[in-house]
Amino acid sequence: MTGRDGGADLKPMPGESPIIVLVRPQLAENIGSTARAMANGGLFHLRLVAPRDGWPQERAWFVSSGAQRILDAATVHETVADAVADCHRVFATCPRPRHVVIPVRTARGAAEELVEICQGRALRSAVLFGPERAGLENDDMACADTLVRYPLNPEHMSLNLAQAVMILAYEWWNAAVDRTPPRQLMTNETRVATKGELEGFLGRLTAELDACGFLDNLPKRPGMVRNLRHWFQRGEVTEQELRTLHGVVTELSRGRMKRGRPAEQDPPLPWAGAE
Repeated sequence: MTGRDGGADLKPMPGESPIIVLVRPQLAENIGSTARAMANGGLFHLRLVAPRDGWPQERAWFVSSGAQRILDAATVHETVADAVADCHRVFATCPRPRHVVIPVRTARGAAEELVEICQGRALRSAVLFGPERAGLENDDMACADTLVRYPLNPEHMSLNLAQAVMILAYEWWNAAVDRTPPRQLMTNETRVATKGELEGFLGRLTAELDACGFLDNLPKRPGMVRNLRHWFQRGEVTEQELRTLHGVVTELSRGRMKRGRPAEQDPPLPWAGAE
């Protein structure tokens, strides 16, 4: 039932990281799915407050999808106060806070603050998640110093327990660990073409269009050439794509009607003679 003989080799991140506290969780499947979500976001510490059906529950390990070690290390507590007694800061997820004056953060704002608390100040923090059916009670939230709300569609803000944990875990991972640029171009085995390589292709394309008569309308020719240049300059064309486009122009030029420049005077391809 434990993860000692299987599952990912999960372990806590160096230093402090947020503790996930499930308050009166009702279903073993949700606890296991929560562990899976925590593993996705680099979280490890899980505490359970008065789980309805007791603990451990074999079904939780079954649905954790390799996150067994998080469940192996989970601890059980009778009350919220006991679960957070060793923490310096406590956050609580709450969809509709009422009649309370307290700081409120989005999941992203909470994650950024948790990074400062855990990594910047080396303080211990916890995030409370309430029971699946009704969420946290007022007495549970009284143990927290900050509330967390997710800005979702107001017409349908229903999340299951693991989904709620996954959102926070994702924001934590992005704020604390991940440095993936928000925008990048996957080039695989090729590379982005240089402006010189692109200029060589555009020069050849323009010459072929002149040769086939496409640019015979002299008043419109400058604008047409500019439009073609803007089209290719707008994105990051790769070297392999330029090779393909050169091949397209070559095949088109073979069937053109010769208009002044014979085929033997075609400019050499930029990779001619290269291995």
